[in-house]
Amino acid sequence: MHLNYLFGTTISLNSTAAFLNDMMMSKRFLLFFALTLSLVATNVCAVNREYEVLIEIEDFEIYARELYLELNEPDLEYDAFETALKGYVKLQKEGQIMEHSLLTVIDMSVSANRNRFFLIDIDKKKVIHKSIVAHGRNSGGEFAKYFSNEVGSFKSSIGFYKTGETYHGKHGLSLRLDGLEYTNNNARKRAIVVHAADYVSSVFIKKNGRLGRSLGCPSLPKENYDEVIHRIKGGSLLFIYYPEENYLKKSLLANYRI
Repeated sequence: MHLNYLFGTTISLNSTAAFLNDMMMSKRFLLFFALTLSLVATNVCAVNREYEVLIEIEDFEIYARELYLELNEPDLEYDAFETALKGYVKLQKEGQIMEHSLLTVIDMSVSANRNRFFLIDIDKKKVIHKSIVAHGRNSGGEFAKYFSNEVGSFKSSIGFYKTGETYHGKHGLSLRLDGLEYTNNNARKRAIVVHAADYVSSVFIKKNGRLGRSLGCPSLPKENYDEVIHRIKGGSLLFIYYPEENYLKKSLLANYRI
């Protein structure tokens, strides 16, 4: 009979005692023993690290699903919500969100005639406001399909924004936005803001067959507008979603691995 040791060394049982005795009397045994412990510890740590990562990812998926069910909002598509939640968790962990409980999701993947603006209170697990919202006139008709970050494009820009300060302009009370990604970091230069507009209404849809369009701003109905703006201003997170393949691959926020 033989015993197989680490590194492929094979010795007979009859010579085992002599082998161990010789090894223990030498410094080579100490080195051999230390290396063996080091390898075992490294393997255990690697397994633990992999296990921890898997548990975290699984926990987030469960958390996202359960939170979505608790919101109980059939107008809110899950893919838009889950993607927004990934960025929300990352930015919250990094301390970049001033208003920790609020998350605004705008889902540009659905018809402009549908409710696609959702203000969510994460702590209370509740959608506290929803409405229709306009996209840029060069982004498409009833459905937005084209997006841009370029000045003068008159297209909407997808991605994560942090809400800024309010001001009074030609549309009355307006809310500035700061783009946090390569897809929307020209928001200030382009004067992309949240504002109210007459063309964002059920009356306009009934008359024209679709919602009106902006110059790239996410325009809201006038009803309850002031209350919503004062609630989300000053550092909360706003996310404009569209399942654009290139964006979903490149975005560090949309791809955040919990």
